[in-house]
Amino acid sequence: MKKNMKLITLAVAFIMALCFMSGCGETSEDGPSGSSNGITIFNSKMEIQDQMLEMAKRYTEETGVPVEVYYSSDTVSAHLATRYASGNPYTLSMVDAKDVYALAEEHAVDMSDQDWAKDTQYAISIGDKVYAFPVCIEARGIIYNKDAIEKITGKEFKPEDYKTCKAFKGLIKELKKGGMESPTGVMKEDWSLAAHYLAQVYEERDDPDAFVRGLSDGSIKLVKDKKFNALMDTFDVLKNNSYSKGSAISAEREVTEQKLAEGEIAFLFGGNWDWSVISAFDYTENMGIMPIPQDLDDGMNEMLVGGGSKYIFLDSSANTSEEQRQQAKDFLNWLVYSDEGQSFLVDDCALVPAFSNITKPVQDPLGKSVKAYADKGALIPNYNYCPDDHYAILGAMFQKYLANKSDRKGLAKDVETYWKTKTLVPHEN
Repeated sequence: MKKNMKLITLAVAFIMALCFMSGCGETSEDGPSGSSNGITIFNSKMEIQDQMLEMAKRYTEETGVPVEVYYSSDTVSAHLATRYASGNPYTLSMVDAKDVYALAEEHAVDMSDQDWAKDTQYAISIGDKVYAFPVCIEARGIIYNKDAIEKITGKEFKPEDYKTCKAFKGLIKELKKGGMESPTGVMKEDWSLAAHYLAQVYEERDDPDAFVRGLSDGSIKLVKDKKFNALMDTFDVLKNNSYSKGSAISAEREVTEQKLAEGEIAFLFGGNWDWSVISAFDYTENMGIMPIPQDLDDGMNEMLVGGGSKYIFLDSSANTSEEQRQQAKDFLNWLVYSDEGQSFLVDDCALVPAFSNITKPVQDPLGKSVKAYADKGALIPNYNYCPDDHYAILGAMFQKYLANKSDRKGLAKDVETYWKTKTLVPHEN
């Protein structure tokens, strides 16, 4: 019996090894072993991993170029550092903007000569070199369920009528009076609170760097800052009217998004990436994203925050052959210029394309909202230079505020204390 169990164990190990070698391991932490032919892709966008795997299979069958896709739940910078330390980098790596700024000059190929570079305004350049291919456009604001709102108010919902916190509060009051007990939801996740909502305090500035430096040197007092208070006023409306008000930190993202999808609640702060969760439920037909209402007249309450999201860079090391680099360039051009590649981005992955030549209609309602704001130039650029620990540390502080364990003054102090320990890394805009 022991001998049989040993044989079974070895057989399972062998099958798992074959699966890993063929690129079917969805959450491989170690990545591929070196190969002189074909390309390997590191994907850091979890919600499209299944689509990436299927695309790689089709692309390999159609072109004869082996493509393997890997995903890791590790921090991107740490995972890639391990790959480079072992002399086994990915051919193409999909990362966040801050990772491009940290890694590109040492590890990436200049792709200024590629056709796609002329068809996007969202690529990342350092100096005169184009280092990063933008995968999509993403933006954030208040997601709304139009059908749920109109069912109660009996009139057409127009987001532009609720640009101010005062008007937004009036609508919330109307919804509650009409029978929607809790019209809002708030996601507890640290990345939503700190990397997205709090970051907007920095982003809605003429010079975000100068503002962050002011936090760092102590010259800016958040509790007296009009922008901070305007955004927090609206956050308080979301928090105080949330279905999970009494247990905010135990609220599950999927439950919150299901309530929004099915019209039990009407509003939730988030981004068009949330469609991957919302679409899994019995969602109503008319939804969208609107700017965060604010009682300021600076025009920021008519814009979403967003831009290019996720970027691909091409490895420049001796571990990648020139043949592989050309195969990788061909793949990126396939995404932008072939009907199959465009359909993969827009239809299969439900992404908002970052390239002006792609005219395929965006499929989901949140993506349509984002594209409409992008097309009219109404996107506030993301601030991509927060330290790696920003959302974890300040996310925890923001969670205290969400749970009423801290007040606005306390949160402001927490943010100031954090930045006083940081020095802004020089970078190019």
